[in-house]
Amino acid sequence: MSAASGTSTVHTEQRDGIFVITIDRPTARNAIDGATAHALAAAVDELDTRDDLVVGILTGAGGVFSAGMDLKAFAAGDTPVVPGRGFAGITRAQIKTPLIAAVEGYALGGGTEMALACDMIVAARDATFGQTEVHFGIVPPEGGMVRLPERIPRNIALELLLTGDPLPAERASELGLVNHLTEPGETLDRALELAGRVAHNAPLAIAAVKRVVNERTAFRDEDALREQDQIVAPVLASQDAREGARAFTEKRSPHWQGR
Repeated sequence: MSAASGTSTVHTEQRDGIFVITIDRPTARNAIDGATAHALAAAVDELDTRDDLVVGILTGAGGVFSAGMDLKAFAAGDTPVVPGRGFAGITRAQIKTPLIAAVEGYALGGGTEMALACDMIVAARDATFGQTEVHFGIVPPEGGMVRLPERIPRNIALELLLTGDPLPAERASELGLVNHLTEPGETLDRALELAGRVAHNAPLAIAAVKRVVNERTAFRDEDALREQDQIVAPVLASQDAREGARAFTEKRSPHWQGR
């Protein structure tokens, strides 16, 4: 049995204890604006507060996970960050329920950070991850610089963070970032199968495992993110950051000034 609900940009569906959260802005490659961020925060809150939900899946409509921050909305003053919850209402939230990312197409910038905020990742073989923020005069402050070096070798994480180069899903799987690879179009089915194997087990045991792992790692992340914020605040407020967003909107190469 299933039941569907949601807003215009985020849809949810329940399937036997599994809660599927779908970002639905395909014309914007599921980039996150302020309204979508708050809708995702509400969906994750529902996942965490309902006793009949055991595991969640985060995915995107139209064959794309998420292109990250909506730079056009950002350039216009809109923010995809929810206070206390981070980017997309997810990246700094203490999510109690296991959450699986089902990644098709692109998971770039904040899209990669959203996947990193999940507990497991299922990805299509032709999917692409990447922390591309340096191309736009900013940095990935919502987990990319903190979590990526903990999930893959530090030197490779640094290469990706400093170059902004893409990370193909097959390489991400070799590095241990991705749990399961699928053929294109099959990630949700594989994620549902994985979620079903989790949901088959005792709810109290599942909750205890997630809590122990969270308290072992999430609070360390919290300290690291707090220290990071002091370093990156001037970068995010810089003229270069504004220039990067403008250059993207105007479809031209940015002119960096280093200030």
